[in-house]
Amino acid sequence: MCSAATHNVKSIQAAASPEELKSLIRRRTQTVRSLCARLLRVQDEERRRLARELHDSTGQTLTALKLQLASLQEGVRVGRTDPADFAQVNALADQALRDIRTTSYLLFPPLLDERGFCSAAEWYVDGFSKRSNIQVRLHLASIGRLPRLIETAFFRVLQESLANIYRHSASRVADVRLTETAGIVVLDIQDYGCGIPAALLDQFTRAGSGAGVGLAGMRERMEDFGGRLDIISGPSGTRIRASVRIQNVSSGSNQSSGFKHAVAA
Repeated sequence: MCSAATHNVKSIQAAASPEELKSLIRRRTQTVRSLCARLLRVQDEERRRLARELHDSTGQTLTALKLQLASLQEGVRVGRTDPADFAQVNALADQALRDIRTTSYLLFPPLLDERGFCSAAEWYVDGFSKRSNIQVRLHLASIGRLPRLIETAFFRVLQESLANIYRHSASRVADVRLTETAGIVVLDIQDYGCGIPAALLDQFTRAGSGAGVGLAGMRERMEDFGGRLDIISGPSGTRIRASVRIQNVSSGSNQSSGFKHAVAA
C-alpha cells in the first residue's frame, strides 16, 4: 500500500496541466473507492462464512446439548436417571469445545505465529481433507521462517484456494507446493477440476473483478508487499501461484522487522 501511495504521488507530480491533474485525481479517487468497496465485501463474506461455521457446527452441538439436559432434568424430577445420560452431556460439551477451538484456529491458527507457515499449512490441510474428502498432497520445501506478513498472506491464499476448490472445481485431488528458487518463494495450489470460465478469468485479469471477492482479496494481499498472484485455468484445472522475492530467508526468529527482506518479485 505504501508503494502504491508513492506511485500515486509521483503520478500527480508528473501531471502536465491542471486538467490532467484533475483527471488523474478523479481516477485515483475512483480506484480508492473501488478498493474500499471491495474490502467491505471481503469483510462481509468473512463474517458470512464465520456465521455459517458457528451455525452448522457449534450451534447444532449446543442444541443437542440443550435437549439432552432437558431430558436429564426430567429424569431427575421423576427419580429415574441413567449414568449414560451424564456421559452424553459430557460428550456434547466436549464437542462444543472442539467446535469453538476449530473455528478459532481457522480465524488465525496459533501455529502460524508459533511455528510458521509450513506447520500451519499441514494442520489446516489435514482438517480440510477430513471435512471435504478432497485429497490434498503437500510438497513443502524446508525454507525456514518467512516474515510474518508473508506467512499470513500465504496462509490466507491457501485457505481461499482450497475453499474455492471445494465449492467450485469438483476436483477430488489438489496439490500444494511451497518452493524457493534464487530468493523467490512460491506457493502453488493446483486442482484438476472444471476450471474458471474463460470470460470471468479474463475480466479478473484485466479489471480485477468478475471472479468473486476471494481472488481479488488474495491478489491485493500479495501486492501489498510487492508480491504477485497469478492464475492459470482451463478445462483440466486451475493453478493459483503466489510469489514474492525474499532477499534473506531466515530459519530463526519471525519478527516483523524481517519484512524489510521482501522486495518485488
